[in-house]
Amino acid sequence: MKKTNTFPKFISLILLIFSSTISLTVEAQNKRTLAYTLSMSQPENHTFHVELKASGWSQDTLSLKMPKWMPGYYQIMDYAKSLENISANDQQGKKLSIVQSNENTWKLTGAKNKTFTVSYDIKTKRQFVANSYLDSEHAYVICPNTFLYVDGFLNTPVSVKVLTNQPKHVIATGLDKVAGKSNEFTAPDFDILYDCPLLIGELESLPSFKVKGINHQFIAYKMGTFNRDLFNENLEKIVSSAVKIMGDIPYNEYTFIGIGPGRGGIEHLNNTTVSFDGTGLTTTASMGQVMNFLAHEYFHHYNVKRIRPFELGPFDYDKGSRSNLLWISEGLTVYYEYLVVKRAGLMDEKMLFNNLEHNINAVENNNGRFYQSLSQASYNTWKDGPFGTQGEEVGKTISYYDKGPIVGLLLDFAIRNASQNTKSLDDVMRLLYWQYYKKLNRGFTDAEFQTACEQAAGLSLANVFEYINTTKELDYRKYLAFAGLGIKEEIELNGKRKISIARLEKPTPLQEQILKSWLGE
Repeated sequence: MKKTNTFPKFISLILLIFSSTISLTVEAQNKRTLAYTLSMSQPENHTFHVELKASGWSQDTLSLKMPKWMPGYYQIMDYAKSLENISANDQQGKKLSIVQSNENTWKLTGAKNKTFTVSYDIKTKRQFVANSYLDSEHAYVICPNTFLYVDGFLNTPVSVKVLTNQPKHVIATGLDKVAGKSNEFTAPDFDILYDCPLLIGELESLPSFKVKGINHQFIAYKMGTFNRDLFNENLEKIVSSAVKIMGDIPYNEYTFIGIGPGRGGIEHLNNTTVSFDGTGLTTTASMGQVMNFLAHEYFHHYNVKRIRPFELGPFDYDKGSRSNLLWISEGLTVYYEYLVVKRAGLMDEKMLFNNLEHNINAVENNNGRFYQSLSQASYNTWKDGPFGTQGEEVGKTISYYDKGPIVGLLLDFAIRNASQNTKSLDDVMRLLYWQYYKKLNRGFTDAEFQTACEQAAGLSLANVFEYINTTKELDYRKYLAFAGLGIKEEIELNGKRKISIARLEKPTPLQEQILKSWLGE
């Protein structure tokens, strides 16, 4: 009898079993499901009902968490306080243990290899762009305020079904629709889910328009009575003006979603939700104001959603994502809001100066400028709020919404002057977009932002960056002069300073060139 060596066969068998085990494990992970059903049978109680059906989990105990905030609104919102009546069952109807372990976490036991359902209610109270709200006529759903996530599994795909019980209700959202279904949606992960609110009701839409072949549309609840054709024409000009700065559209379609009553606006990757009532759009001034607002929220899809500080993604939904750079995300967006509207032909020079003067005078009449820098205001917004503390420390803080655009203006003029008007802040924003978002797929640091500005200028801008990191007083005359502009100052009867911007009488050719290109003329 011939002797054979069975060891290699044994090894091959072990490797086969090991490989199969890994394959099955990966397959099981890929089959994890999280499917939410949102219903609203109690609109008179302002209460949503949520059912989460899940399966494919190899863990016995899962931590279900509700975010404490939402990206785009940098405040702790404590969304878990709105959650009530939570329970869990397996597919046979047997109750599973689900116990709240801290202010925004519930421990679910008995999930391993089971299909289970978690049910709970979301009580809504406040009509605000960063809160969910339900009444008898419409629903506004902030996903971080509504859908629990499984701790450690934010990358899990998710589906959402909406039950409205109202045949005339339609749904506006940035989520991907399930083919053939008007009320079912999917997201590849929770960052995308949490980035896409839903507005539900008898909504009205303006005709869609294309920019670079991409569809854009305005849809709203209680849109109001106004010149809709003019509004839509202006909105198309806004989008075209902003796209021209970057030279790229990174989404497949974009929706402006007017939520009706409420306050504020929140930016998202392919949509924005804004408080809106068109009834008041009866004057040039009121139309201009809302175009500024929409330009701001639209430009955010570039600046903060894609051109972002490195801290803003991946997000920390528990603690918040603190950054020194919100003055760029918000302050520079205010600055570009003005430029976008001006370059769209919807704002004249006087209106542009008036907007900047408003920010300058807000800064100069706030003693907080002696106590808090722009970078500190950015980092402390979680405590102070975006407009500065209004309580005990009033007068000790600033708003990056006011000082941010003014520092952006000075920085822009410094770059234009140093480069003989061959470069501007536009070039910096494009570099950040193409280098860090498109190529590296990450945010930028404080140092990388300064380097980008100095590369455009061709020299050190340390003096300008002192305005960001210290409380050094702003030298308006020096930097505005680069564009042939000066300031006038007077003291009002109430003792406040009033600063205005005006053209210099005898500008140099370079000053004229800088001013003309800055104005987009």
